[in-house]
Amino acid sequence: MIHAVLIFNTSGIPRLTKFYTPLHQSSQTVVQKIFSLISIRPAGLCNFLDAPELEAFLGPKEDSDERWRVVYRNYATLYFVFVVDGAESELGILDLIQVFVEALDRAFENVCELDLVFHFDEVHHILAEIIQGGLVLETNVEEISNSEHLAKTASKARKDSFVSANPLALGTGVGGARNGTLPTPLGWLTDRLTGVSGR
Repeated sequence: MIHAVLIFNTSGIPRLTKFYTPLHQSSQTVVQKIFSLISIRPAGLCNFLDAPELEAFLGPKEDSDERWRVVYRNYATLYFVFVVDGAESELGILDLIQVFVEALDRAFENVCELDLVFHFDEVHHILAEIIQGGLVLETNVEEISNSEHLAKTASKARKDSFVSANPLALGTGVGGARNGTLPTPLGWLTDRLTGVSGR
């Protein structure tokens, strides 16, 4: 099972935190502990490690032989980190991280740290398409991208519907820019202040 998905930069500042297991301490301390484990590792080492230190944060495993595992990849200035248990394959999780990054690249056209900051809702939506409740749902990047495109289309349709149904809303309606028949509140105020009147 996947217990956590984290993205943080090389300074340890979290850009995405999603936990699928209840925490025994604050999420910030978990992120700091994982960052301290990963940041000291040389680049030549493998991308997964046993982390018995996380038992204090996530609780002990039922089986005494089983340990928490941290699987991560570093892309430019970002660390993509998955905390898993023994039921998950480390190589499968590395592949899942690659799928997640490819889905983000398709959604943001060459994803960067600022995309994660300013479009966090879309990032959470993409993650929810891949993982639900700690279980992997989808690994096909095409299906994930199609779902993201449908969500964006539905969101735009909702916004257009709201604007067209609310004549006092600022902006444009479905038919394009306003044709002057219904002045916006800001336009009406501007006309009054400049002395220009529509009547």
